[in-house]
Amino acid sequence: MSLRHSYTLIAPFYDGFLAFATRAARARSLAGLAESRPGRVLLLGVGTGLDLPHLPPRHRYVGLDLTPAMLARARRRARGGPTDLVQGDAMRLPFRDTAFDAVVLHLILAVVPHPERCLAEAARVLRPGGVALVFDKFLKPGETGGWRRLANPVSRRIATRLDVVFEEVLRAAPSLTVRSDEPAMAGGWFRLIRLEK
Repeated sequence: MSLRHSYTLIAPFYDGFLAFATRAARARSLAGLAESRPGRVLLLGVGTGLDLPHLPPRHRYVGLDLTPAMLARARRRARGGPTDLVQGDAMRLPFRDTAFDAVVLHLILAVVPHPERCLAEAARVLRPGGVALVFDKFLKPGETGGWRRLANPVSRRIATRLDVVFEEVLRAAPSLTVRSDEPAMAGGWFRLIRLEK
């Protein structure tokens, strides 16, 4: 099953599963945008728009998602705010180099089949001095992962990968430097990571 097909099926239920559980972590991750100078911000994998209520109005936002069903829900949540919504592939971004001052990668690196390509593309479209905000679930380097690795062959075909190691993904984007890395949820399985170019 393709990601587009599975997320079309998941779209009506997505918010019910994730809205409450991820609200605080999303707000923490996005808080830094309120302090930065106004600019262009890319929301990779915008989904149903769960990040939109936490975005400071000082910026201009572009939200990208692969699935029309998810974007339709995001449009309702955006309600004419400062967000343009675009259908596209996070692993092949339709934007020029250094087009954005910040890139938000919330719950996308563990979803796409090739997270390295996704992060490399985020780095490509990020201007020097810009920031990338990551919120997702990652195994730690050397962690066996137990049930997560066992469940991954099925889980990755339906909704998300459970075996992504962020430190391995980061190698594909050598222009990005980790500025902070904090546990967010589930005993540190979910992390909030701030990167700078």
